[in-house]
Amino acid sequence: MENLEKPVQRDSNKIYFLIAVIIALLGTNTYLFLKDKQSDKRIVSISDEKTRMETEIDKIEAELDNATNTNIQLTEEMKAEQERARQQIDRLRAALSKGQLTQTQLLKAQEEIKQLKNLVARYSSEIDVLKNLNANLTIERNELKTAVDSVSYKASDLEKQNEELSNKVRVASLLKIGNVSILAINVKNNGKESAASRSNSTDKLRINFSIVQNPLAQKGTHNIYLRVIDPSGNLIVSKNNGTFNSEDEELQYTYKTAIEFNNDGKSYSIDWSNTGDFQKGNYTVLLYSDSYSMGKGSISLR
Repeated sequence: MENLEKPVQRDSNKIYFLIAVIIALLGTNTYLFLKDKQSDKRIVSISDEKTRMETEIDKIEAELDNATNTNIQLTEEMKAEQERARQQIDRLRAALSKGQLTQTQLLKAQEEIKQLKNLVARYSSEIDVLKNLNANLTIERNELKTAVDSVSYKASDLEKQNEELSNKVRVASLLKIGNVSILAINVKNNGKESAASRSNSTDKLRINFSIVQNPLAQKGTHNIYLRVIDPSGNLIVSKNNGTFNSEDEELQYTYKTAIEFNNDGKSYSIDWSNTGDFQKGNYTVLLYSDSYSMGKGSISLR
């Protein structure tokens, strides 16, 4: 009987050992399964966080672009900030585009995104300050331009008034003929002169005139220009085809001389000798001084 009990006891021990091994294996498999499941969840969680961070970077870059796309003149410091922000965006995109991130890398990326948001926020705030400054400068410039335009208009108006006044003074100071008479003169061989009435006996015309007293007229020497119109209506021009300006118009003259004006009522006499023969008919003599007409006279020759 004793010999039969010992084998049974040894078989029982083996069974217990096998059961213990199976339980250990089941425990190990269960642990590995749960660990793999948790790892899968962590990978999914990290992947979701990468997607969220990429979306955040897109928003930050869009905000940077929006702040940069203005007509604002950036300072060198602002240009450097913009460049730093874009370099950091490129580094983050490169890091996130790689394979799986470790928890440490993920935390580092999250911190860099936080710093990037602060950098772009400060940059955007500086842009807003510049915009407001530019807007104020534009208002001040427009106000200054309006003031300058107003002053320019007033100055132009004053200049126009001064010019009109100067023209009135100039016109008021012109020499004007009071009385004029034209005589036909015959010059004999011995030099004696006598009045003539016929064209064939006329050697020259004598223009006698007085000048109206004018306290505004400038005293001193004044050039006098004669324009003689013959009976055919043609201007008799000087030998040298001389010209003068009258009211911004260039005119040819027949004869040029000068008088001394002292505003004393003095009478003047100018002799003009025709280089050709006198014709029958009416001669008109126009007198000019200081670029303006003084008056005119005429004579008829038989």
